[in-house]
Amino acid sequence: MTRHILVVDDDPHIREVICFALEKAGHSFVTARDGAEALSCFDEVAPKLVILDVGMPEMDGLEVCRDIRKTSDVPILFLSARDDEIDRVLGLEIGGDDYVTKPFSPRELIARVNVILKRMTPRQEAAPEPEALLRHGALHLDPERHQVAFDGADIALTSIEFSILKALLARPGIIFDRERIVSSAYGAGMHVSDRTVDSHIRNVRAKLQAAGCATGIETVHGVGFRLGACEAAP
Repeated sequence: MTRHILVVDDDPHIREVICFALEKAGHSFVTARDGAEALSCFDEVAPKLVILDVGMPEMDGLEVCRDIRKTSDVPILFLSARDDEIDRVLGLEIGGDDYVTKPFSPRELIARVNVILKRMTPRQEAAPEPEALLRHGALHLDPERHQVAFDGADIALTSIEFSILKALLARPGIIFDRERIVSSAYGAGMHVSDRTVDSHIRNVRAKLQAAGCATGIETVHGVGFRLGACEAAP
């Protein structure tokens, strides 16, 4: 079955703008007008990406995200009003991968969509070399299977959280500033606020701690972040 991008927004004009931009960029899509319809479409079409408005009546985008995250780690790109900073940060904290503020540039939206899809799509080159399993202490990351585990316990990460941890794990002990983290997770030339980076780091750190890794990501004040010892408790 063809996999689509699910576009969820209660404003028909915004849905039209998004769908026009997606179609022009060669993406297929389905649309939903509210949260309930979004969840129904999600179960029916199994989309590869969800573009999800935060500020919908009745069931808002945050509630839809929470429901999706119960069963799926499909990437979610939030649409948020410019003055809803709290909602944008909360959206990242509950499992969103990225956000675009309204009013938005269709070109920026497509750029962020393409970054997410490129990260989620396996390379098609002939006979590619498999990426090596990354290990540091009791932390293991399998790039090929998109899996992370600490001391044998699986850790569920969003695609961007996975990319950030992969970059840190590839060079344990090396300090990454925010610009380097953005480049690793989003690709060069993408503008992402410091607040967004900090939200992703906070999420990864919390998930590592929940799995028993108390020395996961360390903050080097005024400089950036680095991977800690990641040792299992005795």
